[in-house]
Amino acid sequence: VLYSVWALPEFDIPIVGSVISLTSSFSFSSCSGLTHESHRKDVEQVYLRCSEGSIEWMYPTGALIVNLRPNISPASYKHLTVCIKPFKDSAGANIYLEKTGELKLLVRDGERSPSRVYCFGYDQGGLFVEATPQQDISRKITGFQYELMSKGIAADLHTASAPCRPCSDTEVLLAVCTSDFVIRGSIQNVTNEAEEQESIIHVGVNKLYRQKSKVFQLTGESGNWRGQIKTLLECGVKPGDGDFLFTGRMHFGEARLGCAPRFKDFQRMYKEAKDKGLNPCEIGPD
Repeated sequence: VLYSVWALPEFDIPIVGSVISLTSSFSFSSCSGLTHESHRKDVEQVYLRCSEGSIEWMYPTGALIVNLRPNISPASYKHLTVCIKPFKDSAGANIYLEKTGELKLLVRDGERSPSRVYCFGYDQGGLFVEATPQQDISRKITGFQYELMSKGIAADLHTASAPCRPCSDTEVLLAVCTSDFVIRGSIQNVTNEAEEQESIIHVGVNKLYRQKSKVFQLTGESGNWRGQIKTLLECGVKPGDGDFLFTGRMHFGEARLGCAPRFKDFQRMYKEAKDKGLNPCEIGPD
């Protein structure tokens, strides 16, 4: 039996006493839906056509094969990286990377790492989610978010040293052109989360050049723009005077810090590149 759903963001599928809720984001207008296919009595398959979304498996029993089939040419699959982020209270199943019958454990049932993200190359295999034996499955929900991205972007987000290393002039100028958000602002405060090994930078925005999602918004009667950007705790970000040019990418709904030079340094490098005709894109540096 084959079930298809088109242009619907959510769909619940009953599976052997379980319920799977699949929520997909419509990015780049490329999402065309999902397909569910009966496989065996205790193993089911779902096909997801979107580049990002989430899966929530209530009362898990048996196993689930998750096939990510984005609406791009299959020849481009080899350039993709898959990242998953388990929900904070996900429980009831192990998540494996599966290829040609071989399983590699990604997330063990009960593992508690709220900010942990697991990434692998699209050609390394698919996701195999297997329910673990439970006396009472009614209290168990297994869930995770997923994202498909180019390998270059994934490497930027998950190379431990990358967010802490100062960017070169060339890297800054490219980041201005390609980042999901570009703002001029100041650091109002920094909140450190030791458990998640992350820092939250509270930013006051002086000028918004670009943002993919509404991370930076007007707040209060003063009409000031504010927002939060996350980075690694080891980067040691601290509040300070002066303006910065903040760039970065959205990842699982959060703004992640990329290049962040002092604004006066950005003005210098932008002018030098423009005078030489080498700036990769136009942006008002003032």
